[in-house]
Amino acid sequence: MKRLFLSFFLLLFSSFCLAQRDDFSILRKQMVERQIKARGIKDIHILKVMQNVERHKFVPPSLEKYAYDDRPLPIGYDQTISQPYIVALMTKLLSPKPKDKVLEIGTGSGYQAAILAELVEKVYTIEIIPELAEAAKKKLKILGYENIFVKCGNGYLGWPEMAPFDGIIVTCSPKDVPQPLIEQLKEGGRMVIPVGKGLPQKLLVLYKKEGKIIKKYITDVLFVPMRHKQKLN
Repeated sequence: MKRLFLSFFLLLFSSFCLAQRDDFSILRKQMVERQIKARGIKDIHILKVMQNVERHKFVPPSLEKYAYDDRPLPIGYDQTISQPYIVALMTKLLSPKPKDKVLEIGTGSGYQAAILAELVEKVYTIEIIPELAEAAKKKLKILGYENIFVKCGNGYLGWPEMAPFDGIIVTCSPKDVPQPLIEQLKEGGRMVIPVGKGLPQKLLVLYKKEGKIIKKYITDVLFVPMRHKQKLN
């Protein structure tokens, strides 16, 4: 009798998990169609990645049911996971290519890094909050991302040992564009970054051409401020 009850429980639990997985898959499809594609992002590679990467695995368990809503969500330590559309927009602006090496500043939960890892060869990502860096590192490893390298450190200073980078994406807002990041951007590369101390900030794309930086304003955005020290102690 106990064995029969256990088998029934396992079958019921398995059915629940499958149904939940199907529900999340439907929500992801709706997210892509209604929040991303409908706003003008047509790149098939980005749409496919946004469809495949499971955003609910990058939010706190209590917020899983909101994972595919059109909004950012808190992930602890006064940080957030960005709105799905903004993730897709910034990814598009970066124009990632399969052989690229990309630097991300502000790992957070690891969602943006996972999106990039599906599109480029290597992703180097820096998170200043130790607890978030460690959690993201573990999660990304469990999910099988072998081309993402997580570092706990000062994002303002970048990752000079691994420079130059084909692209740099910043998911927190500094007052000004950090000079170390400009120096670590490869010739012909681009940086996507929100800038500004006040609200809203300006989302910019920076292009490096013949050693000079060309800036292009995209839209107003709202990101958490960059936590940093401009110099090492």
